[in-house]
Amino acid sequence: MIHVPLVPEVRLFLAEDAIILWARLEATAGRSLPAPYWASAWPGGLALARYILDHPAVVAGRTVLDIASGSGLVAIAAAMAGARAVTANDVDPYAIAAISANAQENGVVISPAADDLLDGDGDGADVVLAGDALYDESLARRVVPFLTRAVDRGAHVLLGDPGRQHLPTDRLQSLAAYQTAVSGPPEDAQIRRADVFTFQQR
Repeated sequence: MIHVPLVPEVRLFLAEDAIILWARLEATAGRSLPAPYWASAWPGGLALARYILDHPAVVAGRTVLDIASGSGLVAIAAAMAGARAVTANDVDPYAIAAISANAQENGVVISPAADDLLDGDGDGADVVLAGDALYDESLARRVVPFLTRAVDRGAHVLLGDPGRQHLPTDRLQSLAAYQTAVSGPPEDAQIRRADVFTFQQR
């Protein structure tokens, strides 16, 4: 359990070394498992959580959906900032367990959702959050249309990202930039900045 860099208000169960954790989980399960993305605090999620805590009015009193929630960091920040109800969505059952444990540790109420929601439009949530959800091309091909549908039906969509190559820059307006500490997965070791964007209608 650690206080999260850039977001010291939040404490999370994170892995000191996600690769070693992954190997241990696979050994215990006796089969291949998805990478434990939930065991790291990713730079886009850190920036988005910081922005929400600094600007609570964006979620206060509103229903919030956090996609690709991982550890639940962004969802926890939304709950702390006064959201009326927060759903944290991730398809990895280990992430769902981590979200529940982290929410309890931080004294907030979050509804974990394990279903794949990316073919929808956010299920009526007032605010849709995506912290570092574009790290993989195949995922980005589903997330960007999902966010498009959400914003087109009237949701307020916020995206935190360190400038990954799948970012739909033509749809984004930058709201803030943060210097991020090295706390994410090893492939992000050189990342020092992440931005928060609002996703706009065409």
